[in-house]
Amino acid sequence: MIRHIVFFTATPDNVEAVRAGLSILTSIPHARRLEIGTNVKTDQFDRGIDLIVYGEFDDEQALAAYKAHPLYQQSIDRVKPLREERFAADYRVDEAVTTAIEAAS
Repeated sequence: MIRHIVFFTATPDNVEAVRAGLSILTSIPHARRLEIGTNVKTDQFDRGIDLIVYGEFDDEQALAAYKAHPLYQQSIDRVKPLREERFAADYRVDEAVTTAIEAAS
């Protein structure tokens, strides 16, 4: 499984419009799960991120199909002019670290 996480920043005036544009992505059928979250900004070190897209996909092909869907481009067209920054990351769940790693001596 692939996890797809994207962080967005926006001016206060544009956060809701960006959220609405991102919500288009929830209609794309290729994700196991897709959420659009609003950062509650409880982290003491960084409160800059405003919105998060979190998706779970069976594999790279499902993620590619999601990105190739016409609604993906429609969302980009609405969001890109309104957002400030975008940071994205994808990772394979079966390769994720889930326990402490001993430091090499």
